[in-house]
Amino acid sequence: MADQTADHVAWQESLHPIAGVQLRLRRAGKGPPLLILHHDTGTLDQLPAYAALARHFELLLPEHPGYGQSERPAWMRSVRDLAITYRWLLAELGLSRAALLGLGFGGWIAAEMAGMAPEDPAQVMLVGPMGIKPPAGETGGDILDQALVSHIDYARAGFHDQAAFDALYGAEPSTDQLVEWDLCREMNFRIAWKPYMHSLTLQHLLGGVRSPTLIAWGAEDRVVPSSTAERWRQAMPKARIELVAGCGHCVEMEKPAELVRLVTTFAQRG
Repeated sequence: MADQTADHVAWQESLHPIAGVQLRLRRAGKGPPLLILHHDTGTLDQLPAYAALARHFELLLPEHPGYGQSERPAWMRSVRDLAITYRWLLAELGLSRAALLGLGFGGWIAAEMAGMAPEDPAQVMLVGPMGIKPPAGETGGDILDQALVSHIDYARAGFHDQAAFDALYGAEPSTDQLVEWDLCREMNFRIAWKPYMHSLTLQHLLGGVRSPTLIAWGAEDRVVPSSTAERWRQAMPKARIELVAGCGHCVEMEKPAELVRLVTTFAQRG
């Protein structure tokens, strides 16, 4: 894949035995701890957004169990299982108050974590989160069903500007990348298939969250319609919403400077 990052993050890697699996964790940067929870398509090791955020935070970037190089738990069956796993990880690290930055599918995990411990996270920042069903109608509908499209088409759907996708993954993604997306997809189906990529209970459990909360959304999101943001506002009345113009689902990859500005400004206010 193409590498377009101007700066590289010097990650320190470690494996943590959590819930019976070896969880891969990368850490970098200095400042308040920020747990970044990646998309359902995994994450690249090097992104401009990570390099910029590492100047302001100590980044904690795990790979979800069953994704990337983290061991696959045969027993795991729900996104709430992932959330509990990460609460456990933060407790082991002595960082229960870490801020949460959840990207897409990772936003769902972060929201579950916040619901479990309403006062713990320093801030909760959700970017185009899955987890709540979009409203029906012309500007709403369903979360994009990845079972109906190819791995490449699903990944491309996360970008409004296809040139941004090409800059990161190349016009023709590598075989290794396709294999990784395939493994991610299998795990997605294992833990988030019925109902597809949303919870029937989550929105009823978020009203008690006390942490300052930001909901950011790409205005041109084709994976999770931006109209879903209002449902998050209703579920989390203390949250504020920010739309990123001319951007799709993967805000951290398509508009990294805008997302970093939103995150750092919000964290400073919080």
